[in-house]
Amino acid sequence: MRLRPPPTSAFAVLAAAATAVLLVASSASASVGTAHPAGLSRLATCQEKALGVKAAPGGPENMVHISVTNHGGSSCVVDRIPTITFAGLDGSAQTVPPAESGPYTLARGGRAYAALRTADPASTEGHFVGALSVSADPSHYGVSFGAAAVGMPQGIHVWEPITTLWHGSAAAASSALADALG
Repeated sequence: MRLRPPPTSAFAVLAAAATAVLLVASSASASVGTAHPAGLSRLATCQEKALGVKAAPGGPENMVHISVTNHGGSSCVVDRIPTITFAGLDGSAQTVPPAESGPYTLARGGRAYAALRTADPASTEGHFVGALSVSADPSHYGVSFGAAAVGMPQGIHVWEPITTLWHGSAAAASSALADALG
């Protein structure tokens, strides 16, 4: 007895073609999704000496604008959470919204921005310190800024400090902080 191939209908051909397209598309999107993190891991952590870190008054009381610029010759990564510490105090500013460490790519000549609130202006609790330090990556020592440099000549009031993640613009960082504060 001889077996015949099953009859082929136009619907069966279309279904097979659609399945093939879906398989190709899903494998392509999977490779794009996995290529991005792998590509990030190939980028080196930015050398601290290649970064320019700045902190300046942020407008409202107890607010600071922070930026980091990659002056190196190629793209590199910093932590997506700026590390901000305060002279003589343990701990660092917490991120809003809460987030875990991860890479943030800085292109050659690229700049990232974050916004910091050192304390709620209405708070009577906390400490006053003479300086804060900003680091683009926890493996770096960071750069210290005196209270006057960040617009707080009487001392930096610190009580439950919060910071944003790095953003592509100062406006986006300020907006993220304003959203977090409600």
